[in-house]
Amino acid sequence: MGFLERLDPELKEKWTFESEMPIQARMIPAMLDGRDVVAESPTGSGKTLAYVIPLLMLVDGGSNRTEALIMAPSQELCMQILEVLRNWTEGTDVTVTQLIGGANKQRQIEKLKKKPTIVVGTPGRIRELANDRKLKMHDIRHIVLDEGDQLLGRENRSDVRSLIDAASPDCRVSVVSATVTDEIRLVADRFMTDPLHIRVEAGEMPAQGKVVHSFVKVEERDKTDLIRRLSHQENVHALAFINNTDQLLMKESKLKFDDAPVAVLHSGMNKMERKRALDDFRDGKVRILIATDVAARGLDISGLSHVIHIDVPRTAEQYTHRSGRTGRAGADGEVLSLVSYPDEKTYRKLTRELTGKPLQKVWHKGALIEGSSKTAPAGGKAGKAKTGGRTNAKAGSKPQSKADGKPSAKSGGKTKGKTGGKRSGQ
Repeated sequence: MGFLERLDPELKEKWTFESEMPIQARMIPAMLDGRDVVAESPTGSGKTLAYVIPLLMLVDGGSNRTEALIMAPSQELCMQILEVLRNWTEGTDVTVTQLIGGANKQRQIEKLKKKPTIVVGTPGRIRELANDRKLKMHDIRHIVLDEGDQLLGRENRSDVRSLIDAASPDCRVSVVSATVTDEIRLVADRFMTDPLHIRVEAGEMPAQGKVVHSFVKVEERDKTDLIRRLSHQENVHALAFINNTDQLLMKESKLKFDDAPVAVLHSGMNKMERKRALDDFRDGKVRILIATDVAARGLDISGLSHVIHIDVPRTAEQYTHRSGRTGRAGADGEVLSLVSYPDEKTYRKLTRELTGKPLQKVWHKGALIEGSSKTAPAGGKAGKAKTGGRTNAKAGSKPQSKADGKPSAKSGGKTKGKTGGKRSGQ
């Protein structure tokens, strides 16, 4: 019997998807059966609903207690989770609230006095409110760690462990992430009771799009100009990653001086600045959103034509998390890396396990084409490799996604593909 047969009538009515995703088919029954779960599933595979649906069936909205806690590493991811919860709790007695750093703490305390059924928050603010005895951890019977590999990493592990220890003795714990290392599994096993380990491979996902992995050899000093050129390509709707905030701020200053249609996202921005950057990107006012990994962790933005590694990732897990933002729910996409000479060895190592060899590209006559600075494409001689952005990536369809269900920006112009598409809110 599939999990859909076990859903409450009001949840069945809200289920409008043609079929369940693999992670949902495995995780929902396990949580409903009272199991602790460690779940690994690709980015964009429906993990949010995989834990939201069972939580809504396991909590009691009339209990006048806060019974469930969902933790996530970034404010943006918390906001996305909250929006999914609000969509699925509409018309029920289950209430939700958000507890994130950077927001008014006193206002959050006032909301906690109303005993929301489910709270969503970042570990630092959750710990503060628990230590102040404003969040009654002994009432918590369900804890979910979204992006669990980061929450159980060394930076957050102590806070997360203390919160779990302070919860109800019969508290069930679920950990979900796109990547779960052996270390994270061992850490999770220490505070979970006989956890069920679930792993969904990329090949199990329905309607997989084609994702091209490509790179451009470029001097470090030329990367900003490369991004500027890419930002003017009509078929580009890209999330670009950079390794540190200082470099991001420097590039932001230069790009905005040149009126490039880009926005940035980093941990130093306040809530309204972050929301404005995301809205401008989703609405198509800017073509490239440049972010650090911390700021973009868990972001679910539909219709991405590209993921751009401005800086080559430091680890394979980082490459996987970043790259998984494009090519979702049957849509095609491209992962483009800007590789300077010192990073060539690292890039080759990171892409060694890919199915196909990454394509080298070069900027030629206002677009990126396959080739190198030594090749001469038909119709003219290729110039020195710098940057560019024209590809055949396309996006579309009606995916299950974990974000807010807003349609993505469509890019215009004559291209080989399209960006855009509706989102379903999974």
